[in-house]
Amino acid sequence: MENPKIRFKGYTKDWEQRKLIDYLEVSSEKNRDNRFTKEDVLSVSGEYGIVNQIEFQGRSFAGASVSNYGVVENGDVVYTKSPLKSNPYGIIKTNKGIPGIVSTLYAVYKPKEITDSKFVQIYFELDSRMNSYMHPLVNKGAKNDMKVSAENALKGMVSFPKKDEQEMISLYFSTLDYLITLHQRKCDELKKMKKYMLQNMFI
Repeated sequence: MENPKIRFKGYTKDWEQRKLIDYLEVSSEKNRDNRFTKEDVLSVSGEYGIVNQIEFQGRSFAGASVSNYGVVENGDVVYTKSPLKSNPYGIIKTNKGIPGIVSTLYAVYKPKEITDSKFVQIYFELDSRMNSYMHPLVNKGAKNDMKVSAENALKGMVSFPKKDEQEMISLYFSTLDYLITLHQRKCDELKKMKKYMLQNMFI
């Protein structure tokens, strides 16, 4: 089995090639008891991950009833079947925030014992890896929607390390994401300051 070029010190066990269904299982939990309302509907964003729909898009797009919506707990994995610019076969993200619900257009998965769910999102963050994984599994419908069941989306092959190495990789990338966000904020603040100075340092 081929291993990555870069690895953390102390990790020497081979990465295993297995079907994604060995790492995730389909969640059939629905919002039958109406524990969640329209205020709790989640959306999946390519850039920001799983977010509250109202906070992110300004309003809820939910129908009259949300009792058939899928429940998404913290740590659950969600596959959105909506095509995006860089991801024509949809994207896979992990819920790192508060629990909520998603429409029936999404597939929700629970991580198995051998899986760090944050690692699953990181594994599929590279567009080319996501697209090459989903392409053989998806049939596109006439309306450009994804003709793939929640179960079939797990039938592709992935190469994952053992759980302890998954967790180490997840921690590394979450630290990188934190630093990127921090520097982005600083960059935005400097741009605002530059604009203010341009407006006020000249006649």
